[in-house]
Amino acid sequence: MKRKFPRWLKILLIIMGTIIVLGLAFFFATNEPRPEGKTGEAAELMAKNIQTAINIEAWDTTEAVAWSFAGRNTFLWDKKRHWVKVNWKDNEALIRIDSLDGMVWSKGVEITNTKKRDKMLKKAHHFWANDAFWLNAPAKLFDKGTERSIVQHEGKDALMVTYTSGGATPGDSYLWIVDENNLPTSWKMWVKIIPIGGVEFSWSDWKTTETGAKIATTHKGMLEIAVTDLKTGALSDFGEKDPFELLTTLK
Repeated sequence: MKRKFPRWLKILLIIMGTIIVLGLAFFFATNEPRPEGKTGEAAELMAKNIQTAINIEAWDTTEAVAWSFAGRNTFLWDKKRHWVKVNWKDNEALIRIDSLDGMVWSKGVEITNTKKRDKMLKKAHHFWANDAFWLNAPAKLFDKGTERSIVQHEGKDALMVTYTSGGATPGDSYLWIVDENNLPTSWKMWVKIIPIGGVEFSWSDWKTTETGAKIATTHKGMLEIAVTDLKTGALSDFGEKDPFELLTTLK
């Protein structure tokens, strides 16, 4: 006896099938295989030229930087001590990045439960790791575990950087496209978090910060990501009192 399906179920199956077919069509139409590049002196020189264009020396000597990312998370990063304050929703965390310990508050109340505190510290650290990378990824072209190569893109040299180790997603690759002054204009990504290869985001609206470092404040692609409330300087420029004073009391 042939089983009859309800009309609503047939409609649902048709809709789901259509979504799957359209999704597969979009994937195959937009997915771009990661190109193979050529390592060597040319790639190393291009990476150095990009870092010169963003004034890497000014960035490396910047003591502290504050910014908001995509209207979601706000940071104050003490680069000298490698500590960070992260604010998201009704939460605030003070983190010693190298040891991943610190303090967390939710709605102004300190979280003292060790398991919950550590979970929130890990989440805040993830926010910092991702958003600080978007803040100034060109400063990380020579990080430990990176490989650099030259790829031809639209008839011009572009720099492929692959992070073979470290970070949240080792193996991710980024193709840097630059202008005539070696300043990045966009990148293409091959990353685990996005199933489609070659997704492109702009690096635009460059701002020269108070310390001389250059930061791109707009990234347009599948969505638009904005870096706002950007400020660099000495830690004392962010208030007379050390905002990380409580971290100095931790053992």
